[in-house]
Amino acid sequence: MSDWKFEAIGTVWTISTPTEISKNIQQKVTSKIRVFDKNYSRFRSDSLVTQISKKPDNYKLPQDAKPMLDFYKKLYDITDGLVTPLIGKTIEQAGYDANYSFQPGKLTSPPSWNQSVDYNFPNITIKKPVLLDFGAAGKGYLVDIVGEILRTSSINNFVINAGGDILVHGKPQAVLLENPDDNSLILGSTVIQNAAFCGSGISKRNWGKYHHVIDPKKLISPTNIKSVWVQAESTMLADGLATALMFVDANKLRKYFGFEYAMIVGEDIKLSQNFNAEFFRT
Repeated sequence: MSDWKFEAIGTVWTISTPTEISKNIQQKVTSKIRVFDKNYSRFRSDSLVTQISKKPDNYKLPQDAKPMLDFYKKLYDITDGLVTPLIGKTIEQAGYDANYSFQPGKLTSPPSWNQSVDYNFPNITIKKPVLLDFGAAGKGYLVDIVGEILRTSSINNFVINAGGDILVHGKPQAVLLENPDDNSLILGSTVIQNAAFCGSGISKRNWGKYHHVIDPKKLISPTNIKSVWVQAESTMLADGLATALMFVDANKLRKYFGFEYAMIVGEDIKLSQNFNAEFFRT
């Protein structure tokens, strides 16, 4: 396999294919990532998200926004607002800001969807200033978009790994599961084929009493669940559900989505019946 490695949207990407990816396809991928970042990053002063945060108005969304916004709205409704793209200002107040200061201040709860947004694709009306954050599922969605670029370029056997958000097409791929108590140790392994795999946990991107997932109602980061891993048909779905499982019971989510999961809750491992994994300890 040939590995193409690069940095984008704040993480390291590795795209593995049987033969080297042509410069033309690489350009298509990097160009799409740049456009996506400029549209949806809350860390960029020139992004659409930043523009929206400064002025309540009517905006027309990019064409690729629909699957992501529709998914977020569905998650928002199912989780009673616990997974919300309106949490950007709250996360920024906690210290996860554009300057990566990690200096927490006073947190305020994000507004409700109906209070702040009127969404009817391709139009979105911002009723009051709000900083959108697509961290729960945006990277996963971008991985899916890159995967589609590869498939339409007749590359049908690949592994995309964007900072742990993984999409496998073609041959099966082994994936290792990190021990949340010590990231240098491996807790188990699984095999993915023609599917996506994402994880979330409290041991990475944490500072003080916060980590990258914050309860928008309690204004705290959940600590009872150490790690979550999700297998699903798309990386956006796996990414978003890995966050949702930090708040919501899996059985509730499985009424609406097809996925398999494993979780470290305290010292216990909980997993769905068809989560295909071998754990080295129980």
